Amino acid sequence: MSPTKKRTRTYDSARIRAAVLAQLGHVGEAVRGLTPERLALPTRLGEWSVRDLVAHIGMAVTAVGRSLDLPEPVRQDATILDWPFATGAHSSAIDEFTRGIAERHPDLDAYLSGVARDLVERLDAHPGTRLLATNAGAMSLDEYLVTRTVELVVHTDDLNAAVPGLDVPFERQALAAATRLLADVLAVRAPGGATEVRVPPYAVVQCVEGPRHTRGTPPNVVETDPLTWVRLATGRLVWKDAVEEAKVSASGERADLSALLPLMS
Repeated sequence: MSPTKKRTRTYDSARIRAAVLAQLGHVGEAVRGLTPERLALPTRLGEWSVRDLVAHIGMAVTAVGRSLDLPEPVRQDATILDWPFATGAHSSAIDEFTRGIAERHPDLDAYLSGVARDLVERLDAHPGTRLLATNAGAMSLDEYLVTRTVELVVHTDDLNAAVPGLDVPFERQALAAATRLLADVLAVRAPGGATEVRVPPYAVVQCVEGPRHTRGTPPNVVETDPLTWVRLATGRLVWKDAVEEAKVSASGERADLSALLPLMS
């Protein structure tokens, strides 16, 4: 089943808007205290420094405004389930754009503050039903904002991994939305009902072809925590390592998800 034909989960638009702004605020507060030496630290994202990573976080949010500046599409032809499958094709352009932002904005505190102000103004000026032209196709503003929770959560985690002791908090609603979207993407990639993937307290999905269970304990169960799931789904953590480190519990002959991960990177 293609992503566009699969029924998509619904999200509370007010909570998503608040979550995006709150997570951006957490990042901004943390960045405010970073020294030049810490901003120059390497990250797990290739050649990007912490400065580049912060610039990219801002860029991921300003993507909303850039899409709003384009003519509104005539009709919707994509959903949030299409978005993760479209990200890899634009990696070179994203890298170039990110480095340009980092060079043009030496004051990252001011940059992120401006990004937040602009987002508030944009959201106040446009209804959630407004269609946007995105790299995955035309989708509503409300749906596109859900994809921003994935960007913010994933890269907040990258930031914490790069800067010792930083510990930027995760907004609960942002982490919940990111977890649910990536779990639903797994169900799209491997449709079926043989395996139950649990990411408490936010998501449970059925996936993988094979006999579908109807009641009782499923024969194939995978369970993990939200951050571990996000890391697996985005290639920050390898399945084998997660299992060996007891970050994932997997039981049953169809509970090995290694061939399906990462979902995006």
